Amino acid sequence: MTVQDMIKAHPQGLGPDSDRLVRCIDECVDCAATCTSCADSCLGEEDVQELVRCIRLNLDCADACAAAGRIVTRQTAADVDVLRAAIQACAAACRACGEECDRHAEHHDHCRICAGACRRCEQACNDLLATTG
Repeated sequence: MTVQDMIKAHPQGLGPDSDRLVRCIDECVDCAATCTSCADSCLGEEDVQELVRCIRLNLDCADACAAAGRIVTRQTAADVDVLRAAIQACAAACRACGEECDRHAEHHDHCRICAGACRRCEQACNDLLATTG
């Protein structure tokens, strides 16, 4: 089963926004893993001292994405304020991490890849936010 299959099988029927919901969940999960891997890659670099902020933001973003992905996945009796706060926090973490990774992208391919994942996740979060009450 995939997340999309589970969302479509939800007994409350999530309507036309289910595609945005699934995209947000998928991007959150992907970004969390990508940021974790980028932090690990940064730790393996010779210039690790120059990457401390990047590592910190990678780990913060990974945690925010993982939490948002789990919160967004749970649909029954959701509190819209909690849902929006989690998505907004994820988007903010993605923006900060993506900007920091962009600073290192020219020298570190893992940062370039991570910046892209952060931008996609931020966009998916913002797209979902546009549909929440």
